[in-house]
Amino acid sequence: MRRRVFLWWTGAVAMLVLVAGALSGVGVGSAYAESNGGVRVMPLGDSITDGFTVPGGYRTGLWQRFANDGYRVDFVGSLSNGPAALGDHDHEGHSGWRIDQIDANVVTWLRTYTPHTVLLHIGTNDVLQNHDLAGAPARLSALLDHITATVPTAEVFVATIIPLADSGQEANARTFNAAIPGVVQSKVNAGEHLHLVDMHAALTTADLADGIHPNATGYDKMAADWYSALKSVPGSIGDADGGNGGGATPPPGGCAAKYTVAGQWSGGFQASVTVTAGSSAIAGWTVTWHYAGGQSVTQAWNATVNSSGSTITAHNVGYNGALGAGASTDFGFTGSGSGGEVPALTCTAG
Repeated sequence: MRRRVFLWWTGAVAMLVLVAGALSGVGVGSAYAESNGGVRVMPLGDSITDGFTVPGGYRTGLWQRFANDGYRVDFVGSLSNGPAALGDHDHEGHSGWRIDQIDANVVTWLRTYTPHTVLLHIGTNDVLQNHDLAGAPARLSALLDHITATVPTAEVFVATIIPLADSGQEANARTFNAAIPGVVQSKVNAGEHLHLVDMHAALTTADLADGIHPNATGYDKMAADWYSALKSVPGSIGDADGGNGGGATPPPGGCAAKYTVAGQWSGGFQASVTVTAGSSAIAGWTVTWHYAGGQSVTQAWNATVNSSGSTITAHNVGYNGALGAGASTDFGFTGSGSGGEVPALTCTAG
């Protein structure tokens, strides 16, 4: 297991965290290359990308947004961690790393995983370690040059770094952030596919768990900001054509199903599934899916639901099996376990 080195903190808390990480060996394992054949997206950065304080970080909320809206995305990277609700755990979030350290390795990662889209949030450790702050924009520029030279057709989203609670560090963060738009624009003017994301404006210090890393609310705000930016750039995450959430165009004589999380609470959740007939009528339908996190269905309505291990099968009931061309019906259920997972659905007519 890799040794985990966290973002550098100041004072006694920093020392305790760093020592604990060294002694315990807490870490993120090598990526096991989960892939659904979707658009390859590389989350790239430090422990904020990794998800320190909240496992999975922004990646969980971003993945769920992809799945709910039918985008098929494949997170890529040499590291892997996060909860079951995160459908793809791969990333390049290296705890404690500065811009120069990411730059020293990025070409290898890009050649290995060939991402179509890169999500870059980096520079926080340069500020926390007070590492040649005047040169940080130039280091970022060099990193971006290496990214665009290695994957010249990739869409690269460059974030300003999120706020810091310490006033002195926050002042330095703002100075660094003020230089980022100019760095990005210079690359855009040269024809590169770069896009600025003002992540600093998306969060406040109230969204931080420890003065540096986001809490759950802060990470979800990051996910929302990334998602909004990605949707504004055509092709950066493909088309909403039935990724893990379902919702693809139904084939003639067939059906499609879309899964939606309606609500969550501690130890449970409620979800619904919409079944839609294709261009011709169907006499009945069956929807199947698998839960990766051990969830189970406890009660269902408008469908007969059966479980076999991690496989869930839902059949129409008497009054909602026959659907005209293009018509839809819904069924719902409550379940135990994490409600964040949005599984892939298979719909069979007949």
